[in-house]
Amino acid sequence: MLRRGVAGFERANWFAAAGAEPRYEYSYGRQNWFERSADEHRAVREQVGLFDQSSFAKFVLQGRDAATVLGRICANDVDVPPGKVVYTQWLNERGGIEADLTVTREAEDAYLIVSSCATQTRDFSWLCRSIPSEARAVALDVSSAYTVLGPHGAAQPRAARDAHRRGPVHGGVSFRHLPDHRSRLRSRTGQPDHLRGGAGIRAVHPYGVAQSVYDVIVGAGAAFGLRLAGYHALNSLRMEKGYRHWGHDIGDEDTPLEAGLQFAIAWNKPGGFVGLEPLGEQRAAGVRRRLVAIALDRADRLLYHNEPIWRNGELVGRISSGMFGHTLGAALGLGYVANSGVPVSTEWIAAGQYEVEVAAERVPARVSLRPFYDPASARVKR
Repeated sequence: MLRRGVAGFERANWFAAAGAEPRYEYSYGRQNWFERSADEHRAVREQVGLFDQSSFAKFVLQGRDAATVLGRICANDVDVPPGKVVYTQWLNERGGIEADLTVTREAEDAYLIVSSCATQTRDFSWLCRSIPSEARAVALDVSSAYTVLGPHGAAQPRAARDAHRRGPVHGGVSFRHLPDHRSRLRSRTGQPDHLRGGAGIRAVHPYGVAQSVYDVIVGAGAAFGLRLAGYHALNSLRMEKGYRHWGHDIGDEDTPLEAGLQFAIAWNKPGGFVGLEPLGEQRAAGVRRRLVAIALDRADRLLYHNEPIWRNGELVGRISSGMFGHTLGAALGLGYVANSGVPVSTEWIAAGQYEVEVAAERVPARVSLRPFYDPASARVKR
């Protein structure tokens, strides 16, 4: 296992073969971990993979006014029944994306917020500063109290059912398969995690029962070919589905409309939300830059970040993040494209011939507003 530190956490990037030394051999081509990560990627697509996602930031917002306060911060509607999980963004007054996260309503007066470890301090500060002084609501950072294990993959529903049949483990934690966007674990919460493009959950539970939970998941998963997987595989899986990463693909200068996240905007919810007015103006005027999915036509080239995007011989954007998609057999990227300051239409995107400049060489590429893998999310919804 090769670990790298992020925000104080050591996280597994990939798992070396038995007897092999887990170390990086750097190059601009396919590095020594490429095939190991590919195996982990394929395990998730075809069987089941287990990710340690304990580095997630975890906040609790509690109090009589929790729903009202969070409803104002979130662009999506979080006034949902207890047990429901909502994917949403927090926006600034310009409509830019300050945070990209999930919100679980645990009770009428309590929410669990899960965000990235790299933005833990930033997001918690934003949450606290957004609570009006007169509001009956309090925010708690519980990141250090809970760990997260994420089984994902084609066989995940069967593995989860088998784990549930094994009964409770130490601390009263049990598992069952979760329907779409529902939270039904007896631990603090079980969040469906579709961010990798397949069935999956995030089992959030106290650190004191982490080993027992791990043993139950691994024991149940053995019959389904469960494999431990790292963050390189997590990245390649999300790139195939075109899922955005805050800090690379989205940030405080990018709006949900530019990033293709309009499905997570509750335009008409009571009370509105921070950033609603500028988003409405942008929707009326037309979006002048849009995030697209990109696939190189040559499998022997890789994408990393910041490679120029050319359309019909003109520079129109740059890659915001990239990774090789092992299911698709192609180097994949996300990046914003612009049309000389005028609105970027679907027709304009479709009419272009595209190239991405890799090490001073322009490589032909395909561009799409939809992900290249499972664009209708049929695997997620089944």
